Amino acid sequence: MFHAVYVEKNILKHPRVLSILQSLGNPTPLEIESYDGWWGKAKKPYLQKRTKLNLFLAEKKGNRVKLAPDAYGQKGDPHYYFVHSYNCIYECQYCYLQGYFSTPDLVWFINHEDIISDMKEILKLSQSPHVWFHAGEFSDSLALSHLTQELEAYHQFVESEPRVLFELRTKSVNIKSLKNIKPLKNYFISFSLSPEKASVDFDIKTPKTSLRLKAMEELIQKGFKVAAHFDPMIYSLNYEKEYGDLLQVMVDKRILKQLEYLSLGVVRFTKDVYREVEKNYPESQLLNQQFITPPDGKKRYPRVVRETLLNQVKKMAIEQGLEEKKIYLCMENETAI
Repeated sequence: MFHAVYVEKNILKHPRVLSILQSLGNPTPLEIESYDGWWGKAKKPYLQKRTKLNLFLAEKKGNRVKLAPDAYGQKGDPHYYFVHSYNCIYECQYCYLQGYFSTPDLVWFINHEDIISDMKEILKLSQSPHVWFHAGEFSDSLALSHLTQELEAYHQFVESEPRVLFELRTKSVNIKSLKNIKPLKNYFISFSLSPEKASVDFDIKTPKTSLRLKAMEELIQKGFKVAAHFDPMIYSLNYEKEYGDLLQVMVDKRILKQLEYLSLGVVRFTKDVYREVEKNYPESQLLNQQFITPPDGKKRYPRVVRETLLNQVKKMAIEQGLEEKKIYLCMENETAI
């Protein structure tokens, strides 16, 4: 699976490291002092992940739990995301990671107890009745969870802290690790969804939308709380039919009304990410679309296009039976809707 596996020498005998190595077929690890002395030090092409992907097992030092930006989640409670890994095995053409890190190599942090300790400290200092913690900011939170083996530790923490609201963000259908834990009322699994055509066109190597919906069905049947992100929404001439079809399938499968929340967000790029998209996917349909660069520096559709997309898809979701209070805008000005 990996060209080479690098392990920080102070954790070579850590039980979680030994278990991961065993799951990978016991490759001979390359001993290093610290991952950040190797990982990303030399610029590697993003698409090298297709042929020569390395793995680093390390301890996360420094800021492990970070305050999320505005409009990251539902209003009313503080939102944080925690850093449990870097990079993703999937290859979405719009992914911001291709312009964020200088290497596609994966890092799995194994000191989850330290991350949980940081969460407990934030919880202790917060005056809010609830605090959100999100996984999946720098990687997919489920795709390799059967190998990374951290879900149980976080589940125990969430179960013991009723003030915590915990979200796993994913495009994966790898729910095998979830089958070993019990559903909790404050533990959410959220799936990024696109119309089937957009998923095929832009979400390279990810499970099809139909398979993600099947995984959501199974989790709902087992009693898990599920949510959805229509993000990023990519404009097409047929977007109303495409999102209408997606919503209809969610109704038919009894998923839509079971959603705890639905976020809507429109495709956007920093300057560095857009440059990488041009280099990595020169034939991508994304490059034929009309973007502007507002004062925040991120390339976006003109406001009228964003408003049209957000308003119309929100309206369709409500007409199909989703409560309006469950819908929020992700990384978008509320006045757009």
